[in-house]
Formats: sequence, C-alpha cells, structure tokens
Amino acid sequence: MKNKVLIGLLTLLGAWRPAAAQLLQPKPAAFTRADSLRGGQTPLRTCYDINYYHLDVKVDVARQFISGTNLFRFTATQEFRRLQFDLFANLKVEQVRYQGQALPFTREANAVFVTFPRTIEKGQREEFMVSYSGNPVVAKKAPWDGGMVFARDAQGKPWVATACQGVGASIWWPTKDQQADEVDSMLISVSVPAGLKDVSNGRLRKVTKLKGGYTRFDWAVRNPINNYDVALNVGDYQHFADLYAGEKGPLTLDYWVLPENLTKAKAQFAANVKPMLKALEHWFGPYPFYEDGYKLVDAPHLGMEHQSAVAYGNKYQNGYLGKDRSGTGWGLKWDFIIVHESGHEWFGNSITTQDVADMWVHEGFTTYSEALFVESQFGKRAGQEYIHGQRRNIQNDAPITGPYGVNRDGSSDMYDKGSSLLNMLRTIVDNDEKWRQLLRGLSGSFYHQTVTGQQVIDYFNRGSGQDLTRIFDQYLRYANIPTLEIRFENNQALARWVADVPGFDMPVRLRLKGGEYQFIKPTTKFEAIKQLPGATRENLEVDTLNYYIGVLVD
Repeated sequence: MKNKVLIGLLTLLGAWRPAAAQLLQPKPAAFTRADSLRGGQTPLRTCYDINYYHLDVKVDVARQFISGTNLFRFTATQEFRRLQFDLFANLKVEQVRYQGQALPFTREANAVFVTFPRTIEKGQREEFMVSYSGNPVVAKKAPWDGGMVFARDAQGKPWVATACQGVGASIWWPTKDQQADEVDSMLISVSVPAGLKDVSNGRLRKVTKLKGGYTRFDWAVRNPINNYDVALNVGDYQHFADLYAGEKGPLTLDYWVLPENLTKAKAQFAANVKPMLKALEHWFGPYPFYEDGYKLVDAPHLGMEHQSAVAYGNKYQNGYLGKDRSGTGWGLKWDFIIVHESGHEWFGNSITTQDVADMWVHEGFTTYSEALFVESQFGKRAGQEYIHGQRRNIQNDAPITGPYGVNRDGSSDMYDKGSSLLNMLRTIVDNDEKWRQLLRGLSGSFYHQTVTGQQVIDYFNRGSGQDLTRIFDQYLRYANIPTLEIRFENNQALARWVADVPGFDMPVRLRLKGGEYQFIKPTTKFEAIKQLPGATRENLEVDTLNYYIGVLVD
C-alpha cells in the first residue's frame, strides 16, 4: 500500500492530484472573427507603426457622454491603402479626416477600416484624425470589468474614472487597440465641467478655461505607453507632492486625492511609497518613467496600474482591502495596492507583452514583486513565507498562457502561480546577487519594449546559464503541477518526476532532517538519490517552502 504524503498547502486546499492523472480541462472557447479582429496581428494593423497620439476628449458628466478627437501620427511599415483602428461599436465615428478631406470607412464589430485615396508608401510619415462621440460602456464592477466609472465623492460631487485593461482602451477612445505597438509619446487633453479637475498620465502642461463652463487639462506623456494604461480621472482633487532620491536622481511624487482623504493620504503614502520605490529599484532597476514622474490618484475603484498615474482605491489601509492574501500576516504590514500596482510600472508598463496570452509576464513578476518588497522590509524568510502563503489562491484550473491572437489571457493563476514559479527559479539559480542582476537585466534589456513570453524565457535561459524551458513549459502551459515521486528499494531512496512535459528534469532541493539542502536533478525515470546516503521515509525532507510541487512517497 502506498503512503501518499503531500507536503505543503495543497492538502489544505484539496487541490492536489498526481501530475500524471487525467484532469478535466475546460473546453476550448469558441472564438469569433470579432475576437480575431481585436486580438490579431493582421496586415491592416502591422502596416503602420504608431508614433504619436493627441487624444482630446470632453466629458459630459451629467449625460455620461464623451466626445472628441484622436490624432493618429504614424510611420508606414509597408505599402498600403487600407488600415484598421478600433472603437467600440456603441460609440459613433463621426468622421475620419486626412489631408483636409473626409476618408471613407467601414465598421465590423469594434473594428474600423479606413481607405486612403492613394497608396501610403513604406517609410512615409502620415497622420489622420478621428472624431467620435457617444455614451461609453459603464463599468459595473471596475476594475474587473472594463469601462468608465461614474461615481460621487463624499460631498456629492462627480468622480469619474476609466478602467479598461483586458476589454481594451477602444471601449472609450479610438486607438490601435493592441499591445504589440505602443505609441512613442502622447498628449492627453481632457475637458471637464468647471470646478472639477482631470488627472491623466504624464505631466500637466496646461490648464485652459473654455467657453460653456468647461476646463481643459493637457497632460504630456514623454515615454511609450500601452493603450489600457491611458487614463482620465475626474474629480474635486487636491494635490500634494514630494521628491524621492532615486537611482536616476530626483523623482517627482505627485498625489491627487479627494478632500476628505487628504489627511489619511499623507500618512499612508508617506509610509508606503518611498520604501516601495527603494525596494523595487533595488531588485528591478530604476523606476522606468522618471520623465513622466510618479503619481497616485484617488479612484472610485480598487486600483489599476495606469502608467505614471497609478489609480488608488484601497481605502488607506494596509493589506488588500484590509485582508492578507497570503494568510501569513506579512501582507497586513503594507498597502497592497500601492506596492502591486506600482510594481506594474516595471512589468506591464515598461515591459509590455505583445499578446495578452502572455500576461503572466505582467502579473507573475508583479505578484512576485510583493514578496521582494516583504523581503526588503522584513528579511528573506518573510518573503519566502509570503510566497508560500500565496499558494492558497492557486486553482490549477487551466494553463497560465492563453490562446494567441484573440485577445484572451490564461488562468488567473498567472498571479500567484507565476510568483511561485519565479521563486523556484531563484532557488535553482542559487545565487541571490546573480538573481537580482537577472531581474535588473531583464528590465534593462526590454526597457520600454513590447515582448513575447518566449523572449523572456530565452532571456532567463541565457542569463542563468541553464535550460529552464521545461520548467517554464510545465508551469505556464499546463494546469497541473509536477509531482516528485520518491520510493525506497533495498534501503536506497529513488526519485523521479511525474509531469506533463516530456523529459521534465527540474533541479529540486532535499535534505536529511537537521542537515543542509542538497540539489538533485531527477528525470522522468527513477534514479537513486546518491547525494543523501542514509535517507529514509522518516528523515527525508523536500524543500516545499520554495518549491510548488506535489510530493508522493512510496
């Protein structure tokens, strides 16, 4: 009879199965042409490279109505006469103008196809302007669903924000709505009713009083920015500021909060922001957007990683709305939204995946940044315990990597399972300074770039000097976790991996009780554990603090 021993949190969750077992996987989704238009890299999108946007939008709060224009300035990457941009079908395209004339266009689902009067030559720099209007989708549960949020502050004044990750920026403004092509710079002009302010990305360049009781706020973004990061925040904001002495010099810290939150905000931001920046710069390299500054903005939803204007809605308390997602106690010692959403400035904002199928790069690294912050404040053991505690949130329900080309991400396990994966890689590298340099090098190598998940995997293979591909494949492309199976024959311990990936051979740490951990490298065939003579069922321990695996002892 086999004695099945599962070490770690999985027994508490009731989620463990031997990795070789057949799991009921969710049926593949039926994708439509609309999905491909939204998520695909078609010639009508790749034919032009976006250089600059000027989004100029007016917010009619009372009618929950928006209207305005967006200027597309681009460079042709090939000859073409027709291109695609994106705007949700509930918003009306009033006109598309090019060189003083209106261009013909057609619509299909949320895609708009524009035909030019003559061929645009490769290398040619051109521009066109889209005028649009309508009532945007109102988010019912932002930030988990996309749209605009129309709320009221404690004084009853309007409080409006955008949150559109996943569903896409074209839910509220016309854009080339895919992550592979980030605009190089941008001007965001937002006109709001008098008495209110708009806070958007970048730096405030100008405030202009307009006729009809509106005020326009012009925000200039100097760095590349992805579409879903572009934001407007409208409210009766008050502003205070600070400076952080960062790796690239003084970094401006600007805080925009509602009047009723001013006192709480000063205390909460002072306690969290500078320690967060110090920790994340240490591990990931300089904050990526010194030119555009760092902002926290009161939001009528929980939060979002809007580049250089992080939306904050954690109610000025530590934890995740006062709770610890890890269950360890460490998560109650700092403000989750400040640390997590700011971590996205490195992963998601500076480094952006070309396809949302690879969103594990955004969420896995950013969730891991929480543990690195814990480590910076309370020591390495605390950070490891925090990561171990994150496992309680893992479902192992589907692959972390999603289907490509249809604007669909993978399992939400990309957060906590992704964090555990990175901690295992750190353990395998077995040199903390080398690991830190790998993380900093990743930020430097792909600074302000769009990437594929495979590029990130290749980077770690090169930088670590090890082939980690099978490890990435198992944790990213399969729902199951691998199982380390150990058995004893003739007083000799043997081990093998049971995994989905052929030839899986992840190094793992074992020890005899009271001893030092030793690396072994099991394969998918039973082999003797020669590094630990004298091992028995009673004294053999597997490092399940740092390894998220199943363990089966016979």
